[in-house]
Amino acid sequence: MAVLRAKLGASLAAARARPPPLGRRPPPAPCSALAGAMEPAPHWLVGLHFDNRALRALPVETPPPGPEGAPSAPRPVPGACFSRVRPAPLRQPRVVALSEPALALLGLGAPPADADAREAREAEAALFFSGNALLPGSEPAAHCYCGHQFGQFAGQLGDGAAMYLGEVCTAAGERWELQLKGAGPTPFSRQADGRKVLRSSIREFLCSEAMFHLGVPTTRAGACVVSQSTVVRDPLYDGNPKPEQCAVVLRVAPTFLRFGSFEIFKPADALTGRAGPSAGRDDIRVQMLDYVISSFYPDIQAAHADDSVQRHAAFFREVTRRTAQLVAEWQCVGFCHGVLNTDNMSVVGLTIDYGPFGFLDRYDPEHVCNASDTAGRYAYGKQPEVCKWNLQKLAEALDPELPLELGEAILAEEFDPEFRRHYLQKMRRKLGLVRAELGEDGALVARLLETMHLTGADFTNTFYLLSSFPAGPESPDLAEFLAALTAQCASLEELRLAFRPQMDPRQLSMMLMLAQSNPQLLALIGTRASLTRELERVEQQSRLEQLSQEELHSRNRSHWTDWLREYRARLEKDRESADDTAAWQAEHVRVMHANNPKYVLRNYIAQNAIEAAEKGDFSEVRRVLKLLETPYHREGEAAEPEEAGGQLSYSSKPPLWAAELCVT
Repeated sequence: MAVLRAKLGASLAAARARPPPLGRRPPPAPCSALAGAMEPAPHWLVGLHFDNRALRALPVETPPPGPEGAPSAPRPVPGACFSRVRPAPLRQPRVVALSEPALALLGLGAPPADADAREAREAEAALFFSGNALLPGSEPAAHCYCGHQFGQFAGQLGDGAAMYLGEVCTAAGERWELQLKGAGPTPFSRQADGRKVLRSSIREFLCSEAMFHLGVPTTRAGACVVSQSTVVRDPLYDGNPKPEQCAVVLRVAPTFLRFGSFEIFKPADALTGRAGPSAGRDDIRVQMLDYVISSFYPDIQAAHADDSVQRHAAFFREVTRRTAQLVAEWQCVGFCHGVLNTDNMSVVGLTIDYGPFGFLDRYDPEHVCNASDTAGRYAYGKQPEVCKWNLQKLAEALDPELPLELGEAILAEEFDPEFRRHYLQKMRRKLGLVRAELGEDGALVARLLETMHLTGADFTNTFYLLSSFPAGPESPDLAEFLAALTAQCASLEELRLAFRPQMDPRQLSMMLMLAQSNPQLLALIGTRASLTRELERVEQQSRLEQLSQEELHSRNRSHWTDWLREYRARLEKDRESADDTAAWQAEHVRVMHANNPKYVLRNYIAQNAIEAAEKGDFSEVRRVLKLLETPYHREGEAAEPEEAGGQLSYSSKPPLWAAELCVT
């Protein structure tokens, strides 16, 4: 430790100094000016160059005076987009894992080979990325935003557990906003403590990086840090709270502004009576639009410099297109967001805020990954519809700077066609249709998904297996391929578990009586959808009880035989449009391998890593992180070895216990 302290001496001395005063600093040079002037940093992190443009361009609240070191008091924050805050220290922070590809965005070098140097590097990361010390030039602040949560306007929300640190400018002229999630209370914490725990932090850290390497636009995660500080949580909301370790995630993105950022100007909502804290402040909305468009859509700014309405229309059109493309990408990798509120949607088209999320195992368009979403509002199959609804709320929030009638016309014109175009284009690549684009392709995809649904096929593994489908007319019998494919279908045991009734029979009987006697009350308390799903479970369970495993297998085989015959005929048409059959075959395989992942962050994979980390073993988090950095097929790769004790490979179908995991 003496060597470590010596290496960190200068960093600690600078960082432990009192944070800068909460007033404004003189504006530093822009990124372009810094690009040629940077010198090698004396230490790993303290040489990062900050230029905190958002705090100069948008109004910032200076908190009311209070006791030195006291946390930010929850309060409304009118007339401001940010409020200055300070991270609250944690006891004995240490690094769980670092994402080297994410940190490389900031111009930070590769990890050193020397063990002492790596130890010093992790100690520095633990110090600064826990919030225990501030990097020179950082200016912590919490962002004020509102949002529609589960369809209802919630009023002021804001960064209750996240803090803007500042914007790092790199030698390449890029700009990245840094944010700590879990660094302590802010004015937006309401009754909460501003902390995040290890399990949710690991999930966010791993999924942010998994999504990036899958090719899905996303915020990034550079570090996950845990501490000896604890908070009490009730993870399943079942009346069994327990102390859990506090953790912090370093998040990286061009910006964390979101649809809800523009909802702070909303007047009193007709249904909830809530209003945004800056209702009536059209001047700030103009400021925010100018900042967002000039910073993140400079081409739009240049093209419509003299016409604000056309500029705002072009901005909304581009946000609509990016959002449609984003949700199409989610659907094509089987990703379920879980909390698709307006405050969790990015103005630059990124996946943002990984709370309850999940990747499909058994294909089910009605899959809900958030156990709190009892009405199924954010089910996998509803995500495109919900994103469009959220864009409608953004259009309302931009009025009158973008007249609502114009915003709604843009949404109607752009979203559905762009979603369908991007989705079908991606699905063609997943099916290896590399030459001809035929009108029948949408129906082929729809029948594939129907077959997957009927057979309970694993979403990721089914597509991955199709990469090895013997496509040619001269190919051998399909028996071997069909055996592999049907092995990815749900077993009778899995289906019985999946369709197990959730209600006590007496409760179900009471609900049915209420549906007959007072349907208005049933609708008012929001349980009609739950009742419908429960009745479907009971009916499905009854059918499954009368089905044998042999009958199920035969039925699945028949479904897949029918679809594969159709698929083979479509592949033959694609091949016929190519001049060189060998070249077509090579491209077909390459494109399928590049678009059908072998690994996604399934819930049980994250759970294995979490359980090990909670015992102090971070090796599984780091192993999973490396696995997720290369999710697609690589030429010449060896099969992933089974773990000691016979644990399945993470590319295998999930174990039965995975279906029991509950994320809220």
